[in-house]
Amino acid sequence: MEDFLRACQSAVLDNEAKTLAAKMGVAHVSLLQRANPDNDAHHLTIEHLFGILLHAGDMRPLAALANEFGFDLTPKSPPEAQGLTSSLAIVGKEVAELTIAVHAALEDNHVNSLEKNLIRQEIHHVRQSLDVMDSSVKAA
Repeated sequence: MEDFLRACQSAVLDNEAKTLAAKMGVAHVSLLQRANPDNDAHHLTIEHLFGILLHAGDMRPLAALANEFGFDLTPKSPPEAQGLTSSLAIVGKEVAELTIAVHAALEDNHVNSLEKNLIRQEIHHVRQSLDVMDSSVKAA
């Protein structure tokens, strides 16, 4: 917990505390007091932590928290945008392949583990194609 609390304090101190406090709608001194892990009288709330992450863009507190529970924090990289028509065609193809996999699995009224894995793989492909579509729409 100590690393997490120190990461919160560092995020405040390293990101112009006065400007950060103004963006968060709190008093500068109050933010400094709350972020100080050695101050037993004041504590950061979850809303303060969210404000620090949002306005400072400093993910050290989140990374420290994840690390405390045995996880790594890695940023997502958005998929590369394509033309809308192209990305729509890919989404359609992936949905069609999912539909075929489900129909094939249901032919004998029993879905075995191999068929479940194939369906889940097709669902993953649909999600990936939708992510590309989302990036494409944002870029258009």
